[in-house]
Amino acid sequence: MMKGFFERITSRRREIEERAIFAEMENCLYCGKDLSSAELFERYRICPHCRFHYLLPAYERIELLADSGSFIEINRTLASLDPLSFSGGASYKKRVFDAQKRTGLSEAVVTGVCQIEGTLTVIVVLDFGFLGGGMGCVVGEKVTLAFEHALKKRLPLVAVVSSSGARVQEGVLSLMQMAKTAAAAKQLCDAGLPFISVLTNPTTGEVYSSFANLADIIMAEPNALLGFAPLRVVLETEGGALPQDAHTAESHLKHGMIDTIVERTRLRELLAILLDLLSSQYRITLRRRFGPYPPIVPQRESAWQSVQLARHEERPTSLDYIGRITSSFIELHGDRCYGDDASVVCGLADIGGEAVVIIGQERGHGEEGKLRRPYPEGFRKAQRAMNLAAKFMLPIITLIDTPGAYPGLEAEERGMGSAIAQCLAQMSDLPTPIISVIIGEGGSEGALAFGVADRILMLENAIFSVIPPERAAVLLYRDASRAEEVAPALRLTAEDCKELGVVDVLVPEPKGGAHVAPDEAARQLKKFLLNELVQVQGVSANRLIKARYAKFRGMGRYSSRISVAISKERDQIQEFIAQRLEELKEYLPSRAEEVPLEEEKEPLSED
Repeated sequence: MMKGFFERITSRRREIEERAIFAEMENCLYCGKDLSSAELFERYRICPHCRFHYLLPAYERIELLADSGSFIEINRTLASLDPLSFSGGASYKKRVFDAQKRTGLSEAVVTGVCQIEGTLTVIVVLDFGFLGGGMGCVVGEKVTLAFEHALKKRLPLVAVVSSSGARVQEGVLSLMQMAKTAAAAKQLCDAGLPFISVLTNPTTGEVYSSFANLADIIMAEPNALLGFAPLRVVLETEGGALPQDAHTAESHLKHGMIDTIVERTRLRELLAILLDLLSSQYRITLRRRFGPYPPIVPQRESAWQSVQLARHEERPTSLDYIGRITSSFIELHGDRCYGDDASVVCGLADIGGEAVVIIGQERGHGEEGKLRRPYPEGFRKAQRAMNLAAKFMLPIITLIDTPGAYPGLEAEERGMGSAIAQCLAQMSDLPTPIISVIIGEGGSEGALAFGVADRILMLENAIFSVIPPERAAVLLYRDASRAEEVAPALRLTAEDCKELGVVDVLVPEPKGGAHVAPDEAARQLKKFLLNELVQVQGVSANRLIKARYAKFRGMGRYSSRISVAISKERDQIQEFIAQRLEELKEYLPSRAEEVPLEEEKEPLSED
């Protein structure tokens, strides 16, 4: 239904482009309800009933985003000159002149510098009302000049895009603008400067497939028509109707192509937070050095109790902790090639006044927590977040809580092994501090993929194991119900992992477990995180990488600490073997009762 409306509204583009239509419009073109006294429509061009976002002229968009009086336009006078002397249909020069007269613009893009809640920013806005926002030579030139201005002045760039694609009247020269603008965008990104794009209705073709898709963070307005090809071309190619929401912002979010969908009313606020986090120059310090961590006296009686507490369905998850330890968190979505994975949550956050990137494994609560596992796209999304952290030199905090990566066939076909391997390798040489926290169940490869860190913390009742106790019991006894017996031998408790040198710091939990008092658990975790963050962020990138390599290079090597742990493990294994032998004796009949003694044979005489 929505796609049909988009088709109708696009086919009537010339009518909709007219600014006067807004003054005359009394009813919503989509839902038909009254707009005459709607303040939301007057200010934002949004229907208050169905939330449809109408086309918005470039200068009105800038007015909504920029601080009052801060916008200064650059390269305003550049205008198209019909480079091919195009002769098909109506005169190209006349169409450009008519568009200029109707919109008050010289071309389909407005570029300039403004402040967004105090952050000086280069802004690029494409106006669909000017020949459909097509990217001809002048549009490509103005966009490229804007990127170069941002690079020269070391400023972030925000692009708000509304474009139908190519400027056919400029032929292959129009096509070449894709390469030019993409190269300019890459130079800005390589310089470590923020680039955010906002895709509005519609965004297709050349602009979508060039600089707009190279942004660090890609946002879209609700129900915006998005895609490489125009909707009409997709319909012709597919030979009929498309699935619900296909070729829309919602579909792109589901398939991992954009980070978030944001209503026009919240766009300025969200941009301001993102620019603040990505441009942050603040680092936390301690007024006094944090003393030695107090020893933790285990509250539980057995390793199996740790397993039960780590898996408790009300135990705080990554999102629970993020909501309690950060003052702001902007979640990012998608791996940019297949989909989004709800079992991995990534985003930019503020913790203690410092910008960080948080990557967490989110198991959810209740029955959902027993089933949710990361897919390949979750690990690839995490890699995107890691790249973002490396580019802006932001510390990374990973929260580990998963029974393991999803082991199904679909995950194999989408590259699970490669996704995990790439995570491990990427974390090993990231030039920014990494702190990992095992907050619940650390299950095998899926957990370790987020755990190659400078400092590894582990909550008191968390577990970390190469294999779940149930599976280990099946391997040893062919009986999953004996998992409780196997758990101690796996050395999976926080104390075991600290003793083995796998983790660096144990974080105490409230009595009875983190689920009993989540706020207190989060307070403790934040205190430990901030202390560790101060310790590692003063180290140079080169030293961080070398120390991280040495840390994991030494894992499993024989040392005095390892020898003590191995000795304890040997004693436990011997105890298991002895117990197993006793069990065998109970079930095996005595050979003395069943097998008669052989009679002594007389020695053969020598004849």
